[in-house]
Amino acid sequence: MSAADPLRLGLSDEDLQRFASGINSLVADYLATIGERPVFPPVTADSVAERLGRELPRAPEPVDRLLADCEAVLDTNRHNGHPRFFGYVASPASPVGVYADLLASALNANVTSWRSAPSATLIERTVVHWLGDLVGFPTADGLLSSGGSIANLTAVHVAARRALGPDAGRRGLAAGGAGLAMYVSAEAHHSLVKAADVLGLGTDQVRQVPVDERCRMDVAALRTVMAADAAAGLRTFLVAATAGTTGTGAVDPIAAVADAAEEQGCWLHVDGAYGGPAAAVDELRPLFTGLDRADSMTLDPHKWLYTPLDCGALLLRDPTAAPRALAESSEAAYIRTTGYQDDEAFAFWDHGIELSRRFRALKLWLLMRAHGSTAIAASIAEDCRLARAMAAAVDADPDLELMAPVTLSVCCFRVAPQQWRGDDATLDALNAQIMTAVQREGTAYLSGASVAGRTVLRACIVNFRTTEPDIEVTLEAVRRAAREVTRAAGSPPRRTP
Repeated sequence: MSAADPLRLGLSDEDLQRFASGINSLVADYLATIGERPVFPPVTADSVAERLGRELPRAPEPVDRLLADCEAVLDTNRHNGHPRFFGYVASPASPVGVYADLLASALNANVTSWRSAPSATLIERTVVHWLGDLVGFPTADGLLSSGGSIANLTAVHVAARRALGPDAGRRGLAAGGAGLAMYVSAEAHHSLVKAADVLGLGTDQVRQVPVDERCRMDVAALRTVMAADAAAGLRTFLVAATAGTTGTGAVDPIAAVADAAEEQGCWLHVDGAYGGPAAAVDELRPLFTGLDRADSMTLDPHKWLYTPLDCGALLLRDPTAAPRALAESSEAAYIRTTGYQDDEAFAFWDHGIELSRRFRALKLWLLMRAHGSTAIAASIAEDCRLARAMAAAVDADPDLELMAPVTLSVCCFRVAPQQWRGDDATLDALNAQIMTAVQREGTAYLSGASVAGRTVLRACIVNFRTTEPDIEVTLEAVRRAAREVTRAAGSPPRRTP
């Protein structure tokens, strides 16, 4: 048994085995007991710092201490995989994906190109096509990313370069893009507006189109603003339809948006970072009619395909679109793939922004193989059924009020006792307090959202561990918090007739 060499940053064989065995036990126990833990542990910033420490270690620490502090990390963090974590769009990591990420980290491949990572490159290109098959997008190419923000940024960049022509890279989008305009729903993810800002197009070139009563893009309003821009000499270069808004889960009428985009000759992007996987569910597929007409699509497997962070994806219909857009910035001599042809000459730097890229695809590849698309779609369908069950329970409670239609797996509601009805400002303040109280209690975790200008409680169900009793427990936690908050608030003010 060899001892560790302090100059080589290694562990002895014995310590490595102890550490590996200890980590494996911690992970297995965590996955088995996650539902028994408080969703949000009773910690403060000071208590976490006191337990984990902040001082830079000068000497090696023993394996037992490292394992103890790893356990402390599990005890002091919020648990996104908990069956009653409904706060954000964050699905739990499937056990297969968890261990796949360990293998990917051990390999530590830099997935820049086939030359650098042959099997990793093949697997990533394979899962990109699998994602297209899963949701009905005619994928010709694409790549994985850290998440939807980078995927959306890349899509906007490719579309703008397409509109401005081959000289755009030399002149810069800020210089050539002053006459461009792009269109998103008022409920679209902020990363699309941020993309325009980062690219130098200017946020005032992003038109945020009003939504209808179902929180979907109003296509008549879209046509009106596009026509006005065209008449003013602006180039309408991109329309982004949202397939599952993060606020309410609304799905824009993609086919009608596609018609408007086609009339103006502009790029159609579908941001399906959250809701896109629901297109794999037979009964939900009609919501996504027109998806096959899109030029690009964003998906986040770490949002609703039960894949560990980070794992986003950009799907592209035209395999030459990204390389054309990025050609002028992909010419560094040291990364050229001379001597390679066909698939062996493939390089991800020609298709996206990153050069250094981790092996994100392994966890998704193994997850999809371990479970199959039918079971994955069934789990997504069950999440949606549970959201409808929550909405039905809200409707049955006279002190709760459903605030938006349940389209996918998001349920937005508020506490609205009869004596407070009509006083929206007070209800907004009360529901904000109720949300914080529920989060702090630790039984369940909801986030807040704004629907038609009102503060609401939002439950996003993207969890294969969630059951109907979890919905009941969550609503009871809301009722407990509501009793405490309204008791502290006192009686509503007397209204003058």
